[in-house]
Formats: sequence, structure tokens, C-alpha cells
Amino acid sequence: MRLLSAPRKTQRPSRLRLWLRRNRALARPAALGLAGVAVLAGAVLLWRAAEPGRALAAWRDHALRLTAAWGLAVEEITVEGRRNASGPMLLEASGLERGMPILAVSPEAVRARLEALPWVERATVQRRFPGRVHIVLAEREAFALWQRQGRFALIDRSGKVIVENDVAPFAGLPLVVGAGAERAAASLLDEIARFPEVKLRVTAAIRVGERRWNLRLASGADVMLPEGAEAAAIERLAALHRDQGLLDRSLAAIDMRLPDRLVLRPQPAPEPPAGARPPPRRPT
Repeated sequence: MRLLSAPRKTQRPSRLRLWLRRNRALARPAALGLAGVAVLAGAVLLWRAAEPGRALAAWRDHALRLTAAWGLAVEEITVEGRRNASGPMLLEASGLERGMPILAVSPEAVRARLEALPWVERATVQRRFPGRVHIVLAEREAFALWQRQGRFALIDRSGKVIVENDVAPFAGLPLVVGAGAERAAASLLDEIARFPEVKLRVTAAIRVGERRWNLRLASGADVMLPEGAEAAAIERLAALHRDQGLLDRSLAAIDMRLPDRLVLRPQPAPEPPAGARPPPRRPT
């Protein structure tokens, strides 16, 4: 559990605060009672007021300030479950400040603002009287890196973007490339993870036409998977590697799109260095 709010500067407590600390059990009902009296008095004046809406808001604010003065003020803001979300960003989004009346804190409103942050999937907000607001977070899980149009983003399992550009701390995650790759990545990466010998050699999964996948291997070869039959193709690929070392061979492409055949495209012959003479022909 972490403290979000900064501690206040040390100052000598007033006589009222010293009395409140010694008599806290009496102070809370007294604060609530005083707030009730203030609200009741405000209601009487509202009956005579020409602008009841504005007067009601003014008396509500006045009553809340009184409760804060009597000890029902936010003194601590604590958070549980934070790993990646920025503390200052959480504090700003929450709208909470030390010293504000704790009765003015709407847990539902704070929760909604926190869940609008990219890292936050779910949030629970509790008021713990007399002066603590406690936040419990469930953060999104970083699942993969997504590259499109030359830019990188960190995504969760559902494909939701969590962070854009600043993804260096997550360089070890799988890479998916292309339009629509973020939405379809989970099922493909789950299949690849079933076969460690394949996962070890795949450097990127490239979405083609938002319909099917190519797997880029560490050797530079592309494995062209069939549309809608990725699981069976990956299982077959793993078996071929165990039997023949297929994934480590010097190939340009492994085409698995046809159900009844496997097409292997070799790497093109290297270009001779500039100025080199061609080998002499044998006499005929």
C-alpha cells in the first residue's frame, strides 16, 4: 500500500485539535450533529430565498467546511495494487486533496475518473473515517507490443492501447505488426506459446490484410500461415522442426497456405562483390 498524498508541514496543533484527538469518539458525532444543524438552518433560509438552488449549494459547502474543521477532512490518500500507473497522474485524476471535507468525496465519481486512465482496468474507492481515502487498483496486464505505421504501442490482451511510444521497458514482449493485429493477437500468441521451439524462433507476427498471419523467424524467413487454420499449421510447423530442423534452415519463406503441400523458398544466392570476376567456364 502506498501513500499518494504528500505529508503536511509540521505545525503546532491548536487547542481545538488537541481536544479532538483526546475526545475523538465524541468529536465525530458532534461534527455530524453540527453539520445537521447547519443544513437544517440552511433549509429554513432556503424557504425564504429567492434563488433556492444557489443558496442550497452555498449552505451545503458551508456545512461540509464545518465538518472538515471538526476533524472529518482528508488527511491521507492511500493506494493498493499500483505497479505501473503514475502516482502523480492517479492523484490528479482522483481530484482528491488533503484538507478537503471527506464527506464531499464521492467514491463513485473518483472511481470513474481513475478507470478512465490507460493503466487502470478497475478501481475501488473507500472513505475510511475520519480522514483516509483508500484506493484499490486492478491494473491492465501488458501483453504485447504492437507496431503500425512505424510507431509502437503497448497493448493488453484485449488489444487496448496502454502506452504509446515509450515502450522500451517492455521490449521483451511479443511483437505484432499491422492493422488489426492488436485485436487478433491473443489467440495467435496463445497457440505459439504451446510450442516453445516455435516461440523461441519467432521475432514478430505480421497481420496480412487483416485476414491472416505471417511469422517472421530469427533466421529472416517468413512462415505464411493459412487463414483460419493457424493452430493446426503451427502444430505442424513444430513437428517439422523436431523432425527436420526446418526453422533453422536458410530459407526465405515457408508457405503453409495450401492444405495439401508445403512450399519452401530458398534464400537467393548472394551477390558477388563489386569488381569480382565470374568463375571461368569449363571447356566443352
